Amino acid sequence: MRPNARRRIRRNAGIALAAALVAAAALTVNSPTSTAAPCGSALGSTGSSDGSSFGGTNPIPFLNGQDGGLPRLKGRTQAISNITGLTGPNDSVRRFNVVGTDLGIMWDNGAGQILTAFGDTVGASAQPFCEGVLGDWRSNVLLRSTDRNLGDGMSLDGAALDRPRHAKEIIPSKKINGVEMTTIPTAGVAVNGVQYINFMSVRSWGAPGHWDTNYSALASSTDNGENWTVDLKTVRTNESLTGNGHFQMGAYVKEGGYVYLYGTPSGRFGAAYLARVKEADFTNQLAYEYWNGRTWTPTVPNAAVAIMRAPVSELSVAYNSYLKKFVALYTNEAQGLVMAKADRPEGPWSAPEMLISGRDVGGLYGAYIHPWSSGPNLYYVATTWTDYNVMLVRTTLS
Repeated sequence: MRPNARRRIRRNAGIALAAALVAAAALTVNSPTSTAAPCGSALGSTGSSDGSSFGGTNPIPFLNGQDGGLPRLKGRTQAISNITGLTGPNDSVRRFNVVGTDLGIMWDNGAGQILTAFGDTVGASAQPFCEGVLGDWRSNVLLRSTDRNLGDGMSLDGAALDRPRHAKEIIPSKKINGVEMTTIPTAGVAVNGVQYINFMSVRSWGAPGHWDTNYSALASSTDNGENWTVDLKTVRTNESLTGNGHFQMGAYVKEGGYVYLYGTPSGRFGAAYLARVKEADFTNQLAYEYWNGRTWTPTVPNAAVAIMRAPVSELSVAYNSYLKKFVALYTNEAQGLVMAKADRPEGPWSAPEMLISGRDVGGLYGAYIHPWSSGPNLYYVATTWTDYNVMLVRTTLS
């Protein structure tokens, strides 16, 4: 294609995206309940899991020197479709006022739906951030899907809303830097008909890949994710002496009547640890057992030893029936998105295997497995920091 033709396509795409943003802004401005984080003040800049402010990214591709396209990957891993954002087929801007977001923790709700929890989310607003055109900051949102044909992408059926066409913040945060900047979901699971999200309370963002948490805890929903209640009895304060500092971020697997909790510290440079609890005792922290490398130790988080070497972050784990193994996907800050395998939840886990190199796709993080992956194709979501949106990815297993 000639350069002039490429420029015309890019310009036309930019015009279309700008029109979509203006329309979305009109929807939000006309709503009397429109809210946005104030500029300046004690709030500081909003953040994301790379430790930067939203001023360091822009989910509007044509303003970012991007064309809004998917990464061009070669080999067994392919980017299938954007799930959120201006260029995604789900029209998340008009339907949910989700212009930019990240993560996308998925779990089966037990009733034929996939619930997906996203992290810090921005949209069009009458009160934009000082750094750009976006506001309407929500620390987290929840979207739903029944799509089982993942070969052409992942369609969204709806969201937890607080008004028409507006995905609401499901777990509130103080939004005060140094106190509680945001609350980020890190894992989700359905247990005994109740939906649970494990989330971290982020005190402040640091250098890229570093952040400090106050605690992790469980929030529960009995109405399929519409409303959530934080269970204060499940709080794990970020303390190294107790061992709870190893469980500030999580991943869940259900196996043999147990829920296995894989934990990592805050930030992207820690190892992974393992606990388990019987499903009937899921919210009782005193009922958890911790893998000490040889056996399970009850009650004492500090007994847990590393089961995956650092650096491990944004971890997801699932049993894969095709490989007949447990599969773990995670961000390796030095390499990119990687996969490890094991015969049992506690391991031993294999050395990490590269899925997407950070050299091929810059600013890539978060690899969360779709629970309905089957056969030789492993589907998962990932986020690019440059465009600050979530895409569906497929890796062909061998």
